[in-house]
Amino acid sequence: MTPRVRGFTYITVLIAVAIIGLGLALAGEVWQTARMRDKEVELLYAGNQYRRAIQRYFLSGLNQYPRSLEDLLKDPRKPGTERYLRKLYADPLTGNGEWGLVKAPDGGIMGVYSLSEDKPIKVAGFPFANREFEGAAKYSDWKFVYNPASQQVPLTQALPQGTQPLPSSQPLGSGTTPQAPMPQQLPVPAVK
Repeated sequence: MTPRVRGFTYITVLIAVAIIGLGLALAGEVWQTARMRDKEVELLYAGNQYRRAIQRYFLSGLNQYPRSLEDLLKDPRKPGTERYLRKLYADPLTGNGEWGLVKAPDGGIMGVYSLSEDKPIKVAGFPFANREFEGAAKYSDWKFVYNPASQQVPLTQALPQGTQPLPSSQPLGSGTTPQAPMPQQLPVPAVK
């Protein structure tokens, strides 16, 4: 081989290595973004589970909040075993079981939030229960709080966006007045 052919082969290999490296870097970035989106979904799930459990705890007793997250596993106010959560969820962003706690006026826990200070990928398009998260600057701003004073729609009956409740099919008897239809659990797509 002549030195000119060897030089051409060397440059070709260097260009191929650079293209492969650039492709791997882009693939790594896409993988990292997908991984963070998955962690956001896990955070939304775990946080909403805690919010629903706190709501059920609050409504099942003397309108008081749990004193610790462990109270959601077994209610100390009742003689039997009453659970509001099956397990305590770990914070998917930090990887440990430690959550930030939103304290209630009575000293109990009215909500949880992630301790992560990273910038969220999702900034809009949240369902009604999480509408306060829109435009948040960091994950620790996503506070999963149950506040009965500001709760307009029960969390267990919140319907997805763009749906409306099914009308009730109660027959009217003689002498009865018509009543407003009761929402049911199955959502129906809204007519536009």
